[in-house]
Amino acid sequence: MEATSVWQKSSFSGNEDAPNCVEVAATAGTIHLRESEAPHTELSTSPAQLAALIRSVKSPTGHRTEAR
Repeated sequence: MEATSVWQKSSFSGNEDAPNCVEVAATAGTIHLRESEAPHTELSTSPAQLAALIRSVKSPTGHRTEAR
């Protein structure tokens, strides 16, 4: 990922120095995720795939939903 990308933490993560947070950054057409305790390990996905994951996690039945 580009060094100029800005990583952001959720406001639910507590203070800025909290070590157990998921961080997110975006570049052209790609979403990057990492664990703050392991910042050199990164997962990359598309916005549509991440949206599908979030919909699935939020689903009361827990069933997979298709990306749109």
